[in-house]
Amino acid sequence: MTATTVYTTIDSPLGELLLVGEESATAKGGTALASLSLPGQKGAAVVQDGWRSDPAAFEEISKQLTWYFEGRLTHFDIEYVDGGTEFQRRVWQALEEIPYGATATYGEIAQRVGASKVGVRAVGTAIGRNPLLVVRPCHRVIGADGALRGYAGGLERKERLLGLEGAPAS
Repeated sequence: MTATTVYTTIDSPLGELLLVGEESATAKGGTALASLSLPGQKGAAVVQDGWRSDPAAFEEISKQLTWYFEGRLTHFDIEYVDGGTEFQRRVWQALEEIPYGATATYGEIAQRVGASKVGVRAVGTAIGRNPLLVVRPCHRVIGADGALRGYAGGLERKERLLGLEGAPAS
């Protein structure tokens, strides 16, 4: 059975978000989130022919995003589409373990996933390919010197998200 790809857009303080998911009998609410993109994001998803607009399929994640932006939610509880390579999934799991309001460096993430010092660049690449901005908190990863580094949605948005969470940002 082939999964049906559904999408919707929602307004946010960061601009219009594009949510893309796959309908699934195993996902809570029937839809697993595959992508959450920001306007102008590097590598953002683009609506394809054959995708179906279905705002109702994203009711739960939309509610959670609203609460997050209002400062009332610190952890998302949604079903994701399991994508990426094994290494990317390990890096993305490490992102999910960074607490709300905290930050980690690229080197710390590399250490958590067992990558060498040379592997920090690969960790950065995996973080940059995170398809679930905001809900998988790659914005919480900063440079070793405490400076904001790379964010597919733009450094201004990264700073805004860290500010919303009360996290230290240089």
